Amino acid sequence: MKVLVVNAGSSSLKYQFINLTTCHCLCSGLVERIGQESGHLTHKRLPDTPHRVVKKEEHQFADHAEAMKRVSALLTDSEYGVIQDISEIYAIGHRVLHGGEEITHPVIVDEHVKNVIRRCFPLGPLHNPANLTGIEVSEKMFPGIPNVAVFDTEFGMSMPPSSYMYPLPYELYEQYGIRRYGFHGTSHNYVASRTAEFLGKSRDELNAVILHLGNGASASAVRNGSCLDTTMGLTPLEGLMMGTRCGTIDPAIVPFLMQKTGMSAAEIDTIMNRKSGLLGICGINDMRDVKDAVKKGEPRAVLALDMFVHRIKKTLGAYMAVLGRTDAVVFTAGIGENDDSMRSRVCANMDFFGIKLDEEANAGRGDGPRRISTPDSRVSVLVIPTNEELSIAMETYRVVHEH
Repeated sequence: MKVLVVNAGSSSLKYQFINLTTCHCLCSGLVERIGQESGHLTHKRLPDTPHRVVKKEEHQFADHAEAMKRVSALLTDSEYGVIQDISEIYAIGHRVLHGGEEITHPVIVDEHVKNVIRRCFPLGPLHNPANLTGIEVSEKMFPGIPNVAVFDTEFGMSMPPSSYMYPLPYELYEQYGIRRYGFHGTSHNYVASRTAEFLGKSRDELNAVILHLGNGASASAVRNGSCLDTTMGLTPLEGLMMGTRCGTIDPAIVPFLMQKTGMSAAEIDTIMNRKSGLLGICGINDMRDVKDAVKKGEPRAVLALDMFVHRIKKTLGAYMAVLGRTDAVVFTAGIGENDDSMRSRVCANMDFFGIKLDEEANAGRGDGPRRISTPDSRVSVLVIPTNEELSIAMETYRVVHEH
């Protein structure tokens, strides 16, 4: 019942080792700057083990294989580890960005699955190649232990065509798979289930707007427990304003900039994904730093924060319109769970929509799910902490157990 969850990035490797008997994370870690001159590893043995232990290392990791080799050694280390032998790992769950329309549910990895992930490289050029690397390294490092791919697009695949189709020539969808897929799906799926539990409803009775607000941000409209619409599209670039991503913009801006500046499509893509959003407006992409700058009266930080809130409120209103009955508005992820002033600003002047925030209940941080709306609020406003790694671990166990 112990599952290793792996999230491989282009130069990073995140991991959690989860005991599903208790639903507790035994240890977690992050290897950064893989393939660079100086790499960094942080490994934490977490509080439900006898003593919290943190291990930090600075040295070069030539590739993901070397990083995973070190992770494997730490898992079984006498001082920093949590198991005696790697045979205690029941399965390995991998977060994979994109499976296109071909794979829409978690699956045990085989050659066909790996080929689908490869074919989706153009749809997820920053993530899918790294995700596949993580799978292939795990296969070599942990022979005989099943690997499961859990796709970030799964939740959005329940959208109806009226939501996921773009008003482009239909043959572009047929030939290239151009449609809205949606991302942060593991988080939205987990939070939808926890929201239904909190409200005492079965999942298929739930209508809610889920606001996943972090450095990456997205919203989803959940009808009868399934995704009706979501802000991210063909890629994670569409939708809300984010830390470094612009979100939705006029698509004509792209050819306009190409004509005016001579920039290539790849250069503009880099600007939209890595140099825009909060960073592009005020030079800062961490919301905590943006708010510090706002307190100092820096006008561009004020503008960036106003834009961020405006886009969330606009989306919230639109999603409540398409849902009709809305049981709850749910805040989750780093900003959503921890930033009470952001929640307050998003919910301000929403009485007409049946949203009344209890400012005292909203104040500060809290542990676990909680209601932050007033007793007479027609729509419940909730904070539901997300746990994508636990969701991946649970899905991994289920798929292997049923195989």
